[in-house]
Amino acid sequence: MSTAAPRPSPAAPRGQPRALGALLPFLRPYRWPIAAALAFLLLAALATLAFPLALRQLIDQGGSSQAAALRDNFGLLFAVAVAVGLFSAARYYAMSWLGERVTADLRSRVYAHVLTQSPAFFETTQTGEVLSRLTADTTLVQTVIGSSFSLGLRNAVLGLGALAMLVWTNPVVMSAALAAVLMVVLPTMWIGRSVRRLSRASQDRVADASAIAAEVLGAIPIVQGFTAERREAARFAASAEAAFQTAVRRSGVRALLVAFIIIANAALLLWGLYRGSQAVLAGQMSAGSLGQTIVYALFLAGAVAVLGEVYGDLLRAAGAMERLMELLATRPAIRSPEAGTLQGLAPGQPLAVAFEAVDFHYPSRPDRAALAGFTLHLAPGETVALVGASGAGKSTVFQLLQRFYDVQAGRILLGGQDIRGLDLHALRGRIATVPQDAVIFSSSALDNIRYARPEATREEVINAARAAFAHDFIEALPQGYDSFLGEHGVRLSGGQRQRIAIARALLKDAPVLLLDEATSALDAHSERVVQQALDAALQSRAGSRITLVIAHRLATVQHADRIVVLDHGCIVEQGSHAALMAADGAYARLAALQFTA
Repeated sequence: MSTAAPRPSPAAPRGQPRALGALLPFLRPYRWPIAAALAFLLLAALATLAFPLALRQLIDQGGSSQAAALRDNFGLLFAVAVAVGLFSAARYYAMSWLGERVTADLRSRVYAHVLTQSPAFFETTQTGEVLSRLTADTTLVQTVIGSSFSLGLRNAVLGLGALAMLVWTNPVVMSAALAAVLMVVLPTMWIGRSVRRLSRASQDRVADASAIAAEVLGAIPIVQGFTAERREAARFAASAEAAFQTAVRRSGVRALLVAFIIIANAALLLWGLYRGSQAVLAGQMSAGSLGQTIVYALFLAGAVAVLGEVYGDLLRAAGAMERLMELLATRPAIRSPEAGTLQGLAPGQPLAVAFEAVDFHYPSRPDRAALAGFTLHLAPGETVALVGASGAGKSTVFQLLQRFYDVQAGRILLGGQDIRGLDLHALRGRIATVPQDAVIFSSSALDNIRYARPEATREEVINAARAAFAHDFIEALPQGYDSFLGEHGVRLSGGQRQRIAIARALLKDAPVLLLDEATSALDAHSERVVQQALDAALQSRAGSRITLVIAHRLATVQHADRIVVLDHGCIVEQGSHAALMAADGAYARLAALQFTA
């Protein structure tokens, strides 16, 4: 069930239990399960509080010679125990279900929200950090909802009930009990401040270690190729050690808290036993009343002890919830405008593209222009190649056209409309991309190609694979199109991965096709095959599709309708291959270097 996106309260101090109030929007849809869990919890607590009353009656009538009365008393005690067991089991199941359900919703909400973030977010946030919040932090929240909160509430009801019964049965004991509770609660809150601070620090250190692991495991060939295994293992060990030291400090403070609670409760219990024994000897209290008082004192002491433990769990979960809310509070830099759309344009309808006096600086490099005064018009059916040295601004053109970033000056038009006024899904749905490093998901060949259009039939996928010269090698796989390709497509060669990416783009059948260095990392044979696939892609909608190509190898774009030469974010010349060679400018010099080599 979906819930409204929560926002963290700006007034909530970091790591305080009140930070868990951010869970309310996720709990609200499950009012009835919560009500049922609370009802079972209350019934279990009331049944538990009834146990000492039945015990008192049994002790006081223990000397009775009537076997029937004795049997009835034991039967009453058993009935109370059965009620406690059944209500506790029902409460446990209801709260466990609620914890799992809310955690799943929370995890899904955070993940879906992270997917909407623009590339600028991932420039400053490590993937491992996000994964740590999605796993470790949500697990802490689940523990609180499904276990700790229920346990704390149960013991709070039980403690208050025991205190009320002590007031009713023995006001003298009650006054001491209140004093003891204050003696335990006030220092607990004071020590809890340190636990709270160290809990947040411990979670941050664990996230640091997770970030290192995610980064290194994603680059294992490079790590092993540079024989950096020991160095990376040492770096992770240092991060894990920092997490361990922080956790040890947290555990030490919390151990001090536990010791204080146990000692204070033992003092309370022993004092109650002492006073009760004196009252029995003086004839002021029956043995049954003493037993009842002792059990209620035990309930109260146990409740206070458990609440101290629960308070520590709440502090850890509050820190986890803060970290999750920080993610949910992050708003993507690039968002669809209200009522943004591409009205009246069918997915296959030809579209013109125009860059008009575009200036752009990356957020991480504000002092250096990636594009400056960039103006370029592309007509349907035109194939345009972008060439130039690394850092000239070629990839920036692709990123701006897909609106991963917004321009600082000028505008970009698609179909005559400023892309900042278009719905992001509508905009990107008109663009197909073949990246330099083909992205292959951990699924089958069929699903990887169908990723562009999930509703496509198997026949349409096969036709796209044929057009991309991928059908033959896919059919040769053990299960054909249903073969699992491995993580990042490790079971495929570079050329095969590129052809899968081309098939994916062809299946999308978008009016704008972006080819980013699609053959740069391939050997001569693979490049020839992939180039055939690219040529097929260019011919598949000749006359209607705009194709924008980034290429370092000029031999692959000699037949483009137009070649645009970039230098430091500016267009220095453009024209056909023959015209640029005749002009003897920057392109001719670059071509001379490559073709001579």
